[in-house]
Amino acid sequence: MSEVVQDTHQEFWQPPSPVVANEVVLRDAVLSLAEVCPRCRTEFLLGSGFCHSCGGRRPEANHAAKGDAGTLVGLWAQGLDQVCSLAAEFSWSKIQFPFWLHYLHFHEIKNWIGLTTAPLVAFVIGIGCVAGALLVGLLTARNFVDWQAIQFYRAEWLLAATASFVAGILLKKSSSRDRD
Repeated sequence: MSEVVQDTHQEFWQPPSPVVANEVVLRDAVLSLAEVCPRCRTEFLLGSGFCHSCGGRRPEANHAAKGDAGTLVGLWAQGLDQVCSLAAEFSWSKIQFPFWLHYLHFHEIKNWIGLTTAPLVAFVIGIGCVAGALLVGLLTARNFVDWQAIQFYRAEWLLAATASFVAGILLKKSSSRDRD
């Protein structure tokens, strides 16, 4: 502590002792050697792999990425080979489905309801929208504004369901019974 300067008229950015001044100069020199982007000469942010101004890669990030890219390509090829070999061994004929599952086939539903493809798709979308309107009711409202937002969402789902059902009606081909 004997080297501390007793003069109180110093500037606030000067250190009070010459020993500390040398350390501060060394630390400032190390910190001022920050890396800059080779493209735009902007200083990289701490810990970033890219320039925040132009988006260029940090030089050491380029070298690491090239090494990592080769590794990733090898891993991707191995994974793809494994998936292809598993897919080649898999057979749908080995799986036993329940008997009642054939009632859920699209053509079975078409025959059962008596609709063509476009109206049936519109009908399924409408049912999904009605389900969405019901599920919006599971949201909890903490205040009046939340309650209004929930009601607005419910109205939107019901409006979408109505539009889908109307589209299904308009797309339905009239049968010979409807003409008579």
